[in-house]
Amino acid sequence: MSSLGTSRGLLEIGKFAVYVTIPIVLTYAVATDSKTLHKIMGFRHYVVYPPEGPRPPSPEELREMAREMARKKNNN
Repeated sequence: MSSLGTSRGLLEIGKFAVYVTIPIVLTYAVATDSKTLHKIMGFRHYVVYPPEGPRPPSPEELREMAREMARKKNNN
């Protein structure tokens, strides 16, 4: 630390302290209060689902459709 000088060394220690404490304090503040977490998450919609389309036919309906197609094919 002698090559940096006393005032510059204190500045580096202070910056390091700020860089370490700010994320810790913010994480603690958000993690301990669920209302704050929900408020922060409410600012952005991370997952936007498209509108729901028509449902595909059930397996029974597919089998019945296949039988009808086979009957039509055999009748012609």
